[in-house]
Amino acid sequence: MNKIKYYLLILFSIVTVIACVDNNNDELTGDAITGGLLTISDQMKSIAYVVGDGATYTVTGSVFQGNDQTNSIDVYISFTDSKTRETSNEKLYKSIDMTNTSIGSHAPFSVSFSYEDLSSDLNLSDGPVSADDTQLNIGDFFNVRYESKLASGETVTNSVSTKVSVGTRFAGRYAPLVGEYYRIGVLTYSTADWLSFCPETLIESVNASTYRVVEFFGPFAENEWYFEIDNNDNITYPDNTPSGDAQTGNGQPFITCASNLADLSNIPCGSESNKVIRSNDGKDKLIMSFGYFTEGSGSREFYQELEKITD
Repeated sequence: MNKIKYYLLILFSIVTVIACVDNNNDELTGDAITGGLLTISDQMKSIAYVVGDGATYTVTGSVFQGNDQTNSIDVYISFTDSKTRETSNEKLYKSIDMTNTSIGSHAPFSVSFSYEDLSSDLNLSDGPVSADDTQLNIGDFFNVRYESKLASGETVTNSVSTKVSVGTRFAGRYAPLVGEYYRIGVLTYSTADWLSFCPETLIESVNASTYRVVEFFGPFAENEWYFEIDNNDNITYPDNTPSGDAQTGNGQPFITCASNLADLSNIPCGSESNKVIRSNDGKDKLIMSFGYFTEGSGSREFYQELEKITD
């Protein structure tokens, strides 16, 4: 009996070792041990393109130099029309030669593009993508894709990409200046927690007045939610998402100063909140009060002041 147990233990150990080795392979990015694995920061995965600003946008990242070294990175661009859902041809925008080829290193790279760089040489069924960005629809986007060219001749298509979404002034990346979270009336998280858990909040335009928060919900990750800005720079929160689903936070019913004032007694709900403060230097501020309600437990209240990141 002891011999049987011993043999079973050996068999289990072999299976475990094989399983651990297999986990080193990334099906989406190629063999991470061999090379070609490319990474970019979260804020580089989605860029808000503001119509008319004439800005040049830069993506930075790194590629892991494995046993099979990465000689270059090919950058491809395509365009998707949000109205028709049609996607253009894809063009090779640029090839970036890698100068750091030390095995085991994370070699840095960067790529910059203007609107002209993005839109040129892209075509839809009804003609070229407009050279005039004012002709685009809010919600249209360019997709920037990266391929690693290895010394072996292999091409690795990376799972990471950059979505450049056409938006309005208040789309972009925001840093928290003030953050307060009350759990059933008790201050549980403060600004330091916002800075620790969610140093940047990513916001995209849905249309001229509606915005989608990609991340975060206060200091909580894995939440997507929506707010609106009217012509007087007041912030409100729709009952439903654009798809018609009820808006939630952390999976619970979303509450606002307008709908559940009594449940948001620990945060500002007067004229000092739920508004935009514009700035001539582009560092606009969003002052927001909102929350969610857990049945049988109580309200969770959020107050945050976010400042747009311009660099």
